[in-house]
Amino acid sequence: MKTFIPEGYVSLLNIYDTQKAISLLKRLFEDRLGALLNLSRVSAPLFVAENSGLNDNLNGYERPVSFDILRSDTKGEVVQSLAKWKRMALKRYGFYPGKGIVADMDAIRRDEDELDNLHSVYVDQWDWEKVILSENRNIDYLKATVLDIVQAICDTQDTMQAIYPQLQHLGKLSRNVSFISSQDLEDMYPELTPKQRENRYTKEHKTVFIIGIGAPLKSGKPHDGRAPDYDDWDLNGDILFWDDVLDCSIELSSMGIRVSPESMDRQLKAANCDDRRALPYHKALLNGELPLTIGGGIGQSRLSMLLLGKAHIGEVQASVWDEDTIETCRKAGVILL
Repeated sequence: MKTFIPEGYVSLLNIYDTQKAISLLKRLFEDRLGALLNLSRVSAPLFVAENSGLNDNLNGYERPVSFDILRSDTKGEVVQSLAKWKRMALKRYGFYPGKGIVADMDAIRRDEDELDNLHSVYVDQWDWEKVILSENRNIDYLKATVLDIVQAICDTQDTMQAIYPQLQHLGKLSRNVSFISSQDLEDMYPELTPKQRENRYTKEHKTVFIIGIGAPLKSGKPHDGRAPDYDDWDLNGDILFWDDVLDCSIELSSMGIRVSPESMDRQLKAANCDDRRALPYHKALLNGELPLTIGGGIGQSRLSMLLLGKAHIGEVQASVWDEDTIETCRKAGVILL
């Protein structure tokens, strides 16, 4: 999707109220999420050691931003997400089953190839992770957690619309989540691309959770890429909402029950990533030294877009844009932060 501004689009909030609303929205949501999932806020790293194995490899081709450190043999890497760091942190902090952490994550994804209304080089999200028991590693527990996250989002919208009545023009997000597997989605729309399937299904059902991201489907291709060393591909998924402003689905969260030693062993083989086994994080996990967890990321800018009725992610975050994007927004009267 190339950057476009819907015809007749006008921001419901001016630039001053937008900045105030973003700050309030983030506080409200983080507090609600923490209460529903039993999460404590912690500080997060901006970068990790290059040789730690803690950075998120995403789809495997994205290059992390790296830099040398004076008087050190170790290079630093700006995080691409905190998926692995959080699990190590839960062990170090001694958290017990049912208790977790949430952190602000700021990342740079310089190989993002879809700079448009929803995608930016700058990524900000709430990264959360919770310790679970072995009996919690099932679809029912995953679904229950999704419902809690959707409740936190919808509760935040209710409060924001009470404070800013003009936002009521957006209507209400649906609290009723439609759960569907990525394979069922492919079977339903075999002629469509994964993104087209998401749009078709989410337009009808409004709030959706797609289960099973990363493993190849019957077509031989996965619904979407997912690194083999944090999510269990059978117990993960994406939360999507329908956005009437852009007339498309918005993925707000990538999440899942994390790999066990057995499932990571299997997924490393399937992804031809056996070279990672020697890294400190992977060794600890394969040796059963890390707690079983569930976790994910929730996009801060995307949630702000959705709840404030914005047409471009640059209206709620400061980033770098190409000249075409800047000119398109200027002509439409859209202010990029």
